Amino acid sequence: MSSAAAVFALSWSGQAAAQDERPASQPGAQSADDDGADPESLYLSATVPNILVSASRSRDSDVTKYTGSAKVVTREDIAVRQVRDIAEVLRDVPGVAVSETAGQTQIRLRGSEANHVLVLVDGIEVSDPFAGEFDISTLQAEIGSNLEVLRGAQSALYGSDAVGGVVAYNTASGSDLEGFAARVEGGTQDTINAAARYGASGSNWNAALSANLVSTDGQPNARGGIRDIGRDSYTVSGKGAVDLSENFELRAVARYVQTEGQFNNSEFDTTSPNFGLIVDSPETRFETEAFYALVGARLELLDGEWTHDLSGQIADVSRDTFGAFGRSSGSEGERLKASYVSGIQFGGGPVLHQVTFAADWERESFRNTDPSGFAFTGERDTENTGLVGEYRLSVLQFELNAALRHDINDRFADATTFRIGAGYDFLQGTRIRAAAGSGIKNPGFFELFGFVDGQFIGNPDLEPEKSIGWEVGVDQDIADGAVRLSATYFESELENEIFTAFPPPSFTATPGNRETDSERRGIELSARARLGPQFSLDAAYTYLDSEEDGVEEVR
Repeated sequence: MSSAAAVFALSWSGQAAAQDERPASQPGAQSADDDGADPESLYLSATVPNILVSASRSRDSDVTKYTGSAKVVTREDIAVRQVRDIAEVLRDVPGVAVSETAGQTQIRLRGSEANHVLVLVDGIEVSDPFAGEFDISTLQAEIGSNLEVLRGAQSALYGSDAVGGVVAYNTASGSDLEGFAARVEGGTQDTINAAARYGASGSNWNAALSANLVSTDGQPNARGGIRDIGRDSYTVSGKGAVDLSENFELRAVARYVQTEGQFNNSEFDTTSPNFGLIVDSPETRFETEAFYALVGARLELLDGEWTHDLSGQIADVSRDTFGAFGRSSGSEGERLKASYVSGIQFGGGPVLHQVTFAADWERESFRNTDPSGFAFTGERDTENTGLVGEYRLSVLQFELNAALRHDINDRFADATTFRIGAGYDFLQGTRIRAAAGSGIKNPGFFELFGFVDGQFIGNPDLEPEKSIGWEVGVDQDIADGAVRLSATYFESELENEIFTAFPPPSFTATPGNRETDSERRGIELSARARLGPQFSLDAAYTYLDSEEDGVEEVR
């Protein structure tokens, strides 16, 4: 199916002219900040450059030197736009589509499925191990945060979940943004959006603690419905680091999210005129709890040229749904992951080499918490070990990078994925780039074993989805970088696509692998201009054409 989307944003930053000027709030909302101080002004001066953390497993890089398609949304961008939901921030990024339903807001990159996008929060994989995707509506734009988006297959770096790309959200550390900042906003539908943050640092340590609240009564989402669909979401997070010596650092991150809300079901009665449509479903609601944590250690040798990083992380997610007669279903999912990354940088003069090795071990487990007692409630799990090799070369205006990953899985066949890219800068501010890569997505527990309530029957014989794609792009800087124009053409092909069928005689939904390939191609255009010390202009356009065996496919 052919589709196109365009966004246009004009931003104004009053702080650039006078620090006592307060940026405009969102329309229809009133803000009250502690002691009359504007928290935005506290961190506009603490912005970070266009540094890309997620494009390599071992070292940060300049986004303008990346050989693929990437977008960095800085702290300043988020501050001057006054955006509170990360989902709204992502709508401005080329190639990104956001779809909202009560209880699950999805993101897609270049027509991929939501479970093909890896979401990282301070380096932690935050997708639900059962559903295989992340509800992006639970992620708020915390004070001082920034965002990175890599479009195109990144499985060679990150494994199964990064077929469509990576979204990396990073909160500010205690040294990035010190002191206290807070905001409180209110609006229609009894909406409240509040945030508070405190950061501190010393000669060899830093720490930050933040809290966010979003509450709204919502509005009807059923055709002709009268039931308001609201939600309450609470987030508490903290991070810190300490340098035990000049070349050895320990770090830790923790995050807790609780979300409660209402939802409506679809009409499953085939004789009803509303069959397949969302209808008012009194007393249906959900509760989700998620806990995430990461601990890590980093050692730098040879004056920082050789780095070693060891980390462990956990994601523990539980979800319960309720109906008119009480709790109707539930699930518990857990992900344990350990990673070791070693990278060395060497060279001289205009030539720079970077070599990285990474090893990832991951165990995902899931079990139904069925209240009826009729479903299997034992634990199911899968383990995966991934080995990564990455090479990056920089010679004057030329960059080359390549990555290869081999995954060893105890449930599915072992798989090897790759990514290669190159870019060249011309003297006139023109940069050309090209990249190609492959990806793989293993079926999730949801697809393998289905729902508790029998409305969706799992298929344990599913095969992994496989993708291969390429892109070519050009970037043009004008007026010493005050204006940047970008254009990218991309193509990808998905094999063994998992789809939902309704076989007779029961017509109960069940997944399967398609025998034909899904082909996608498109164009991404973007422009950014600094119109002066106070104004910036951003525009983006995406055209996507998707076909399955020659038939238009909805993406």
